[in-house]
Amino acid sequence: MSDPPLVRGRVVRAVREPVPAARRQTRRARMWLEPGIGVKRWVMLFVVCTLIGAVGFLHFTWTGPLHFVATKWILWVNHFLRPEFMPLYLGGMIIMALALLGALWSIAMLGRSVLRGTGTAPSVAVDLMYTRHTLGRAPRVVALGGGTGLSNLLQGLREITGNTTAVVAISDDGGSSGRLRRSLDMIAPGDLTDCYAALSDSPVMARLMLHRFGRGDGIEGHTFGNLMLATLSEEEGGLGAAMQDIHEVLRIRGHVYPATLYPATLVAQLSDGRVIRGESRFAAEVGQARIQQVRLDPPDLPAMSAIPRALEEAELIVLGPGSLYTSILPALLVPEIAVGIRNSPAPLVYIASLMTEPGETDGLTLEDHVGAIVRHLGRTPDHILVNSAVPSQEVLDRYAAQGAHLLELHCESPDLRERMRSLPLLQEGQARHDPHALAQALLNYTLRRQP
Repeated sequence: MSDPPLVRGRVVRAVREPVPAARRQTRRARMWLEPGIGVKRWVMLFVVCTLIGAVGFLHFTWTGPLHFVATKWILWVNHFLRPEFMPLYLGGMIIMALALLGALWSIAMLGRSVLRGTGTAPSVAVDLMYTRHTLGRAPRVVALGGGTGLSNLLQGLREITGNTTAVVAISDDGGSSGRLRRSLDMIAPGDLTDCYAALSDSPVMARLMLHRFGRGDGIEGHTFGNLMLATLSEEEGGLGAAMQDIHEVLRIRGHVYPATLYPATLVAQLSDGRVIRGESRFAAEVGQARIQQVRLDPPDLPAMSAIPRALEEAELIVLGPGSLYTSILPALLVPEIAVGIRNSPAPLVYIASLMTEPGETDGLTLEDHVGAIVRHLGRTPDHILVNSAVPSQEVLDRYAAQGAHLLELHCESPDLRERMRSLPLLQEGQARHDPHALAQALLNYTLRRQP
């Protein structure tokens, strides 16, 4: 089950919580000192050159025609500081330190003025430098899926790597996405909107992207992000042509791509022989049957050209978290994506759902989930990441009222048990993965592979 909302498509997804101003300032100060940004070396060179220059100037004044000036300066300082309270050399050190601080301050203010003159805020500049130089050297991660689960994961990944590529399922046909699909014959924008907001370096744009209109003829129920993507799709003749503009406007830390640029319908084959078209109908129509297989219609859609290259260069490939049949598998049903994952040497990690999905995965165990992935993908995940923490009874009761229950983690297969790794990954008071704990756990997989 995707990390909730309980009523899919009707609850606005949560934006990153605002960070207090003092904490932001502390974090940015640390970012200036991160290795590889190219700031500390020039500051040190400036300090060394300033000190050498001070010694040279002292040598010039003491041995040259300005000797009388140096003498008067020393006598004035000696009179001002009173030797009985402070040694003369200590006063010189204090004056030198104050002069150096003043020089560094003037350089900082000059840089601030230059940045503002070019329309770039200093806080934006340090974020860009940090992303390009520090996070740009972090592991290359490709995450596939959709729904709130994928966007939740991306919020954690953006803090540890700037090389995240999100491959997003586009088969949603309910809510705002479904209305725009039917009206404009475009791919579903909803999950893309969530992922763009999660990876955006602009808090204002991230908040606006997720704003859902509660009134207004024709726009009620739509999010601003969905409407923006629909507008760009109309203007550019498709989202593919507007992808670079979207990344630049939203200042995306990494990349977000739809699995394919062509509209597709998700089709489910049930155990009782029935066929359901449209993922929004799954929960209501599956009933007592089980989903045996899902496919896209049309089936042989091409992937975006950047996705196979990202899979080829990936150091880690992640599936989920998210709804098995309506978020994870639809992203794997594009043939080029499945082939790219099967051929990639990068470890494949499946993040197990926390809860079952009402009407879709009722009664399925973790082993059933992995089996469905293997049937559709043709590759077994190298690692299965499961949560070891237990939600509170209040949370469990709330989900039970919606027909969702904790996913059964028991596995009969010894091979699968060896691939499992249990960690406390739960958000406090929620049946939802903690983004930061999840991202750190994934980072450990890539660190173990480094020589």
